[in-house]
Amino acid sequence: MKKALFVAAAVIAAPLAFSPIHAQEAGSRPQPVVQPLTIPLPADKPYPGTMQLKVDATDVARGIFHVRQTIPVAKGGKFTLLYPEWLPGKHAPRGAIAEMAGFKASAGGQPLVWTRQPTDVYAFDIDVPAGAKSIDVSFDFLSPTRTSEGRVVVTPAMMNLQWEQVSLYPAGYFTRNIPVQLDVTLPDGWTGAAALDGLTVSGNRYSFAPTNYEVLVDSPMFAGKYFRKWDLRNKVTLNVVADEAKYLEASPDHIARHAALVSEAVALFGVRHFDRYEFLLALSDELGGIGLEHHRSSENSRNPDYFTKWNDNDSERGLLPHELTHSWNGKYRRPDKLWTPDYRTPMQGNLLWVYEGQTSFWDLVLAARSGMQSKEMVLAEWATHAGYYSVQPGREWRSVEDTTLDPVIAARKPKPFSSWSRGEDYYNEGSLMWLEADMLIRGATNNSRSLDDFARAFFGGREGDWGQDTYNFDDVVAALNAVHPYDWATFLRERMRTSGRPAPTGGIERAGYRLVWRATPNVFDRDRMAQAKNADLTHSLGMTIDKDGVATGILWNGPAFKADIVNGTKIVAVDGLAYSRERIEAAVQAATDGKTPVRLLVERGGRYRNIAIGYHGGLRWPHLEKSASGPDWFDRLLAPRRAL
Repeated sequence: MKKALFVAAAVIAAPLAFSPIHAQEAGSRPQPVVQPLTIPLPADKPYPGTMQLKVDATDVARGIFHVRQTIPVAKGGKFTLLYPEWLPGKHAPRGAIAEMAGFKASAGGQPLVWTRQPTDVYAFDIDVPAGAKSIDVSFDFLSPTRTSEGRVVVTPAMMNLQWEQVSLYPAGYFTRNIPVQLDVTLPDGWTGAAALDGLTVSGNRYSFAPTNYEVLVDSPMFAGKYFRKWDLRNKVTLNVVADEAKYLEASPDHIARHAALVSEAVALFGVRHFDRYEFLLALSDELGGIGLEHHRSSENSRNPDYFTKWNDNDSERGLLPHELTHSWNGKYRRPDKLWTPDYRTPMQGNLLWVYEGQTSFWDLVLAARSGMQSKEMVLAEWATHAGYYSVQPGREWRSVEDTTLDPVIAARKPKPFSSWSRGEDYYNEGSLMWLEADMLIRGATNNSRSLDDFARAFFGGREGDWGQDTYNFDDVVAALNAVHPYDWATFLRERMRTSGRPAPTGGIERAGYRLVWRATPNVFDRDRMAQAKNADLTHSLGMTIDKDGVATGILWNGPAFKADIVNGTKIVAVDGLAYSRERIEAAVQAATDGKTPVRLLVERGGRYRNIAIGYHGGLRWPHLEKSASGPDWFDRLLAPRRAL
C-alpha cells in the first residue's frame, strides 16, 4: 500500500519537475540592455585652459566645504565631469561621493541641465551650449561630523583638506595634463600648510600658482588654530597642528630625531625625489586618524601628547618614517598596475608587498637608525607580527599577494574572524619577508651587501625627479640579482604568492635570534595595550578585550572561539567579580595548575552565559631572543648610515 502510493505520487509530480523550464520557454525572457561606453577614455593630450577651484572652508561649526569651479570647455554638447574614485595610497575606490551635495552647473549665469550616469555614479554629464568657453559648477562637501559617518576631517581646532573631495575634473585627459589654480579660504586666525607652490596669502585667503590636477590631488593641506613648523634640513619641513597650543611644545632633541630621520632616508636612497617635502602632522583626539603618503608631503596623525609624553610614545613613532619612505617607494617607484592616468581607471595592487611591505621594513629600520624608536621597540614589533603569523590560520588558504586585494574586497571594515579571512597582511608579513631577504644577502656577502644596496639602486635615480617610474615583478627580481645573485623569483613567489607557508621567521633566525614566548608583553604590545586600554590575549585565550570588556579579534579555533565567544561578546565578570584586565590575567595564570578553568560571565544581545574555558597555558606574548653567540646582525642592520 505505501509503495503504491509512493509510485502514484511520483507519477503525478513528474510533470511539475519540468514546469519551470516549460514556463520559461513559454513566458517572457528579456535580454540585457547594452550599456554603451559614453565616458571618454583618458588621453595624454593637453587640456584647453586652466580650471579655477575655489574652496570656502570657513564653516568649521558644521564641517561644510563650499566649492566653486570654473572649467574651460572646447565646444558645446555633452561634457563629462568626474569625481575622483580610485585614490592613490588608498589602493581602492574610496572617493567620498556620498558626501557631495547641492551640485549645480551653469554657463554665463544660465543653469545647465546635467545627468549623473547610472552605471558610474562618479560621472556627471552636462549639456554645454554652443559658443560657451567655460562652465561654472558648485557643490557642498558635507564632511562627517561623527565617526559613524566616516572620517572626521574638521574639528574646532583643525582641518584636513583633501582636494579630491572638493573638486571634479574633465573626463578624457590624463590628470597630469589638466591645469588647475586653487584658492582656499580658511577660518580667521588659522594657518595652513601644503606642498603646493606659489603661495600668496591675503587675510585668510590662500592662493597658489597653477599646477596640474594630479599634483593638486597629491598635495593636501592641514590647517589649524594652533600651528607650528620646524625646518628638518634636506628641504623637509615638519608642520604640526594640535588640539591645544600646549601640545606643540617639542624639545630640541625631539626635532633633532625627526631631522635625523630625514638624513637617514636620504643616506639610504641616495637622492631626493622632491624639491621640497612637507610633513603634515595633526596631534589630535578629535580629527580622524590618518597616515597617507604623497610625493612631496604626507598626512599623519598621532596622539595629542606625541611630544609632551615622548617617552610613553615610542610605539607611535613609526608612522612618519613609513610615510616619508613612500616618497621613494610608492610615489616615485610604483608598480605598473598601480599607476593610472586618472582617478577612474581601476588600480591593481598585486605588488603591494613591495610598495607597502618593503616600506614597512624600512620604517622600522629608519626609525631605529635615526633614534625615532629604540632597537628594543623595533625588535618587539617584528616579534608581535611574527608571533601573530605563527598562529594565524588564514595563512593556510590565502597567500600574502591575495591580501593585496583586501582594500577592494573589504574596504577596511571590521571582520567577524579576521584571523581566518586575513586582512592586509602584505604590510607586516611583507616586512618580515624583506627582513629575510636582507639577512640572506648580508650572510652570503659577509655584510658587504644588503637590502640598502637594493634600495639605493631601485628607488634612487635622478636628484629632484618627482615623476613616476613604474616596475613589475621581473624588475624587482633583476634588481635583487644585481645586488646578490640568487633564485629571487622563487624566493618571492614562495613567500608572497603561496599559501600554507611556515611562520615567516626566516629573517629573525638568520639574524641570530629566535621567536620565544614569555608571560609578560614585549614593549610594543605593552605600549599598544596601554594606549588602547585593552588586553591582547591572542596567544592565551585567543581574543583581545577592549577597554569596555568587549571581546574582539577572536582567534579562529582558539579557546575563546571554542567557547562560542564572538566579536561583540561582553566579558561581564571573571570568577564572579566584575571584569578588569588584571582579573582576567590573574585567572589565566591561576589556570596553569592544569585543572582550574578560566570562569567568565559573558553577555551578548541581552543573553547571559557562564562559561569555563579549559585553557592552562598561562599568559603568552611573543619576544625575540638572541640565540647564537655570533654577531648581532640586527645591530648591523639598524646602525646609522650617516656614520658610515
